[in-house]
Amino acid sequence: MEMWKREMHEPTSLKLAVRPFETPHAGRSLWQLTSTIIPFLVLWWSAHVLLSVSFWLTLPVLVIAAGFLVRIFVIFHDCCHGSFWRQRRWNQVVGVVTGILTWFPYAQWRREHAIHHASNGNLSRRGTGDIWTLTVREYCAASRWRRLLYRLYRHPLVMFGLGPVLVVVIQYRWNQKGARASERWNTYATNAALAVISAALCWLCGWQHFLLIEGTILYLAGMAGIWLFYVQHQFDPSYFASETEWDHVRAALEGSSFYRLPRVLQWFTANIGYHHVHHLSSRIPNYYLERAWVNTPALAAVPGMSLRESLRCLRHRLWDEENRCFVGFRDARLRATRAGLL
Repeated sequence: MEMWKREMHEPTSLKLAVRPFETPHAGRSLWQLTSTIIPFLVLWWSAHVLLSVSFWLTLPVLVIAAGFLVRIFVIFHDCCHGSFWRQRRWNQVVGVVTGILTWFPYAQWRREHAIHHASNGNLSRRGTGDIWTLTVREYCAASRWRRLLYRLYRHPLVMFGLGPVLVVVIQYRWNQKGARASERWNTYATNAALAVISAALCWLCGWQHFLLIEGTILYLAGMAGIWLFYVQHQFDPSYFASETEWDHVRAALEGSSFYRLPRVLQWFTANIGYHHVHHLSSRIPNYYLERAWVNTPALAAVPGMSLRESLRCLRHRLWDEENRCFVGFRDARLRATRAGLL
């Protein structure tokens, strides 16, 4: 543990250490793309065929297809960073296509995610591309309605139950205020492509089959995606700091989790559990994240979080600036009362 803390004082050397892993390999990218999208399409159509026999036979196929869709999203995510191909044009083309498959407009999501990387853990620059997080002091100073809205937002049934519908189906169908023309047109094109593809599949399979298959896959994949994004930055011990104190390397190594997943889940999530490596250098393609971790002692020394341990993150509601940790609403109230905030 002391090793990576020492390395944080030498961010240049740490970034140089991972630079050899930043160059994508065309063959590996092409293989990952084809070995993910083709099985996904086969599983989708198999679900349609099996649905005529039994829903219970179809359900396992839908779960596996959702896993493949999560993997497609990580490829989309890499394209947004320009790390999946060497050529910018290929990142854009594959990013747009995989964005349609996952229901995310490439240009809008790329911009928001770039802001997230530039501000992760910065208390002065929250609100774009991240999980809504208030400090104890901010929560205590908020109006009753804002506190109620925040409590609803942070409730697991809302975040992971309603969240996939709001994020995947609704939120990204609209452009954000101030979006550039290219971003707006990409959103329009994505929506138009989704409308055409959905209409064609409804005609081929029937609207009931389409809604059940596509809806279930999107919902399960969306739930997994929100969970992954949640545990990547809502864990203890974590890192949050004001603008004047914020440091990119500390935000990467302390404020982005190392999620130790079982091998099969690591494959479906395309190594995104090595999130501290990814935040240190977003130019590393997903298939080199583990290699960068193994070959960089400072990154390998970062404490990991198991699947079981990650469940504790559900208790995290507010960031306590004084004690530099996440707390639940009850603990926050007690601490705020002692501090005279309530």
